[in-house]
Amino acid sequence: MNGRTENEGEKNALNIANEAVPERKAAKKRAPRIRKGDRELSLLALPSVLYIFVFSYLTMFGVAIAFKNYRYDMGILGSEWVGFANFKFFFISEKAFIVTRNTVLYSLWFWVVTTLCALLVAILLNEVSRRWSKYYQTVMFLPTFVSWVVVMFLTQMFLHHDFGFVNRALQDLGLERVRWYLELSHWPAILTLAHLWKSIGFSALVYYAGIVAIDPSYYEAARIDGATRFQMARKITLPMLTPLIVILMIMAIGSMFRGDFGLHFFVPNNSPLLFNVTDIIDTFVYRALAVSGDVAMAAAVGLYQSVVGFVLVVAANYTIRKISEENSLW
Repeated sequence: MNGRTENEGEKNALNIANEAVPERKAAKKRAPRIRKGDRELSLLALPSVLYIFVFSYLTMFGVAIAFKNYRYDMGILGSEWVGFANFKFFFISEKAFIVTRNTVLYSLWFWVVTTLCALLVAILLNEVSRRWSKYYQTVMFLPTFVSWVVVMFLTQMFLHHDFGFVNRALQDLGLERVRWYLELSHWPAILTLAHLWKSIGFSALVYYAGIVAIDPSYYEAARIDGATRFQMARKITLPMLTPLIVILMIMAIGSMFRGDFGLHFFVPNNSPLLFNVTDIIDTFVYRALAVSGDVAMAAAVGLYQSVVGFVLVVAANYTIRKISEENSLW
């Protein structure tokens, strides 16, 4: 009896499994469909996706130039393969250490300063009325669209030795004029102010959007308990914004080896006397490319920046995942 019962049970299990096989195959054949609510969002994202595909993925074929003695008449495939010879130009250069140091330190410093100031501005925007908040957002966001070439002329209006507003003010106060484009000590602060003026609007809006998304019940409960605005910002706002800050930090680490070319090239007016303080990898390679016309060398340095940036992103995300898995990107 027990043997018959076991055989019948096995047959029933096989029948159920055989009946489920067609259903599984049908489920596999079903193509994923976009929900109606996501179609509009997909259409809005389509231009960005096409832009990234064309300018980021299709152009990856050009990475081969970094390993070849590129000649325009022979093309990418016909040019001679030289391996890592193009990378030697950058690494054996006397200023390789200086421009690498400037690129990394400026990137870290800009992120720290911009993040602190943007968080402060975002918290203050959340405290004012909705009408004034929109006005301040618009005013702060406008410099984002100003070209660095325009910023260069604005900087010269303030820092020109003879006609600059700053030197005229110093002269009226009985002080000596400053040769801004000849002295190195002032330019870390000048570059920081220029970068902050141009980028704080966008960063503040990002953090402000994160603050608006926080559940208001947290603040209501804190007010009932008698918490001050400073305590609410420290105990509620900043902890709730931590995932957003971490994500932006990972992205900043990934672009650590890619400085802002416009800021470091146009604002100092490409003054050779300031290169030790203002020069970064991007401006150094641009000048080398303008003088020698070596496209392969420029491609090699660009590949070097991309690979290092990718490694830094993976390492930063891995470290954050070990500390707090919820705040990691993947």
